[in-house]
Amino acid sequence: MAYKPISWRKYKPGTPKLWLYLAAGLVWMAVGIMLIGFASRWLSPISFPAWILYATSGIGLAGGIYWFGFSKLAKKNIGRIFSLPEGRICLFAFQEWKSYPLVIFMVALGIYLRIYAPIPKPLLAVLYLGIGGGLALSSLHYFLKAIQ
Repeated sequence: MAYKPISWRKYKPGTPKLWLYLAAGLVWMAVGIMLIGFASRWLSPISFPAWILYATSGIGLAGGIYWFGFSKLAKKNIGRIFSLPEGRICLFAFQEWKSYPLVIFMVALGIYLRIYAPIPKPLLAVLYLGIGGGLALSSLHYFLKAIQ
């Protein structure tokens, strides 16, 4: 009997482009909400005047990260998805393949910062609010594209 190579193509989770926009939006929104949740828990024991300072700093950072970073990345991703050929596309193509190692690095860095970093949690909350807010706001670009 001759060797017949396995066709992995039949296992590819192919989907229309709409689902790529929705998947990207849902992932970005979920991660943003998760990071904001961590920050909220770290800020909850802080006294009110200090809480306002940390929260407004985080919100301001979120605006900057959204405006100068993540919104541009989301728009670039939307353009890339739009330019993909019609038909069924792998569901994991909502991000560029070369972006996945960066995502793994960012997750590992986030875990390290939460568990081992000597940075006080209220200061870390500012960073998490900034990144989480930037991600959550940028996810709206994907949802808007999905409903167009």
